[in-house]
Amino acid sequence: MTLADRTRQPTAVRRLLLLVLLPPFALSAAALPPEQEAFWRTLRALCGQAFAGKVVESTSATDAAFAGETLVMHLRACGEDEIRIPFHVGANRSRTWVLTRTASGLRLKHDHRHEDGAEDKVTQYGGDTATPGNATRQDFPADKFTAELIPAAKTNVWSLLLSPGKTFSYRLVREAEGRRFRVEFDLTQPVAAPPAPWGHR
Repeated sequence: MTLADRTRQPTAVRRLLLLVLLPPFALSAAALPPEQEAFWRTLRALCGQAFAGKVVESTSATDAAFAGETLVMHLRACGEDEIRIPFHVGANRSRTWVLTRTASGLRLKHDHRHEDGAEDKVTQYGGDTATPGNATRQDFPADKFTAELIPAAKTNVWSLLLSPGKTFSYRLVREAEGRRFRVEFDLTQPVAAPPAPWGHR
C-alpha cells in the first residue's frame, strides 16, 4: 500500500460509515437549514390526519366564498421531498397545497383542478423561501412564474405557521393592496379524512 493509499483510506472509511449510519431520509432528501428541517419534520409528523379550520383574518371581498363553509386541511401524502395538503372548502375539492424540499430551501405551490381532474388555467403559483425562517414559520414570496401568471399577485407572500400540538395556519399577505387572509386549523381535534381532491385518487 502506497503512502497516498494510506492517506485516502481514513476518508474512504468515513464515507462508508456515513452511508451505513445515516438514515435513508438523510440520503435521499435535499439538505435543509436546521430551522426548515425542524418545520418539515413537525409538519410531516401529522401525515394522514385532517383538521378543521376557520378564517381568522380577511380583508378582501374575494374571500367571501369561504364564509359559512366547512374548511378542512388533509395531510394526505407525505413523501421524503414532498408534502401534499388538500384544502377543502365545503364541497369544493379543487385546492391542494404542495410543499417541496429543494436544493435551496422549501417551495410552496398551489395545485388547482376542476372537478374532472383537469388543471385550472390559474395553477402552480407560489414561491420559494428566501430565508431559513424558523421552526414554526416559513414564508414564501411570489416567484417569477406567479408574477407572470397573476400580475396582481407579484407582491404576495404566503406563510405557513405551526404551533405544535395547537394550530396550523395558512396566511396570505399582498402588501400592494393591503390584503390579508389567514385560515387557522385546530390540531388538537383531528377530523375524519375527506374524499380525495379533484384529479387525484
